[in-house]
Amino acid sequence: MISRKGQYALRSALFLARKHGSRPVSVDEIAAAEGISRKFLETIMQELKKAGILRSQRGKHGGYTLAVSPKELTMGRILRTIEGSLAPTRCVIGNDSCDDCPANSACFVRLAMNEINEAVNRVLDHKTLDRLLAEGQTTEEALMFYI
Repeated sequence: MISRKGQYALRSALFLARKHGSRPVSVDEIAAAEGISRKFLETIMQELKKAGILRSQRGKHGGYTLAVSPKELTMGRILRTIEGSLAPTRCVIGNDSCDDCPANSACFVRLAMNEINEAVNRVLDHKTLDRLLAEGQTTEEALMFYI
């Protein structure tokens, strides 16, 4: 399960993707628009900045911008920055992760968990912010049709 911190990181990055190419956006503006605690958001933004996903600018007109194009920035990169591994179990992270498991030598669940891990990563690594925004607009247009 993706934590609230991971969800907020995605929402904040999407907010910045909508503003891509314009002025830096303050933490206060993002926090207000997304309903996120300013203090919590600041820690998320610092982690994304440290990972090279965001840039910051100080001063009166300072704030954050994406350091990576929305066409190249994936959900997977953002979530792995915040969450670490997204694997469903420890045993699919690496070969020595399940050394303490009594079923390690004959584990059939591990094969299924590995397939799940690969499928999740495939989706997350293909969903760019640009693509998410385009899909969101399509959904909004479809909903407007029924209103």
